Amino acid sequence: MSEYLEVGLRSLFILIALFFITKLLGKKQLSQLSFFEYITGITVGSIAGTLSMDLELNLMEGLMSILLWFSVPFIFSFISLKSVKFRHFVEGTPTVFIEDGNIIEEALKREKISTDELLEQLRKRNIFRASDVEYASLDTNGELSVLPKKEKQPLLYEDFFQHYVKVLPIQSVINDGHIDTQGLRKVGFTEEWLFHQLEQRKIKLENVFLAQADPSGKLTIDLYDWNGTR
Repeated sequence: MSEYLEVGLRSLFILIALFFITKLLGKKQLSQLSFFEYITGITVGSIAGTLSMDLELNLMEGLMSILLWFSVPFIFSFISLKSVKFRHFVEGTPTVFIEDGNIIEEALKREKISTDELLEQLRKRNIFRASDVEYASLDTNGELSVLPKKEKQPLLYEDFFQHYVKVLPIQSVINDGHIDTQGLRKVGFTEEWLFHQLEQRKIKLENVFLAQADPSGKLTIDLYDWNGTR
């Protein structure tokens, strides 16, 4: 067989294999890469490229290596869905950069983000003063989430029919049936308060898929589907 033809067939075979493996992992892998998934993507790309061009390498052994590299993030994703602590350990948690217009310098140093880089990201969102930001955090996928102060937000329909209400940062306090103590602490409430809120609504903790709260005490709850499947 011609070397050119063999390289072409090996490349096509590897491309098809990668397509089905990526489909198996799901769409999250295409848009929200964790640190580990980023490293895995680089390594798999390197293996696939070498496997396509180096005819002396065994094709099946190379595909087994690629499958092994892909299986680890797949297993991690499955465990992350079941364990909030494991998800925070693997993917990390959002880092708050700005609160009530004040930049948190220690957070910037910890994430190795300069002031210029922060201001650049704000400008991309049409915000030119850090003091105009109520809340800004670096999410686990590397994206900067920004909440402008109420007076700097576009007018909405409800703005004409209610009094001014200060915009407050929202935190997840229950995730996948488990209390998020860190989020609960950030909004300034205790587990006793949370259990009291659930008791008033006659809702059990294990039936809550997601609950979010803000420092004013407003709590929103999303329950599991009626069949209770997770």
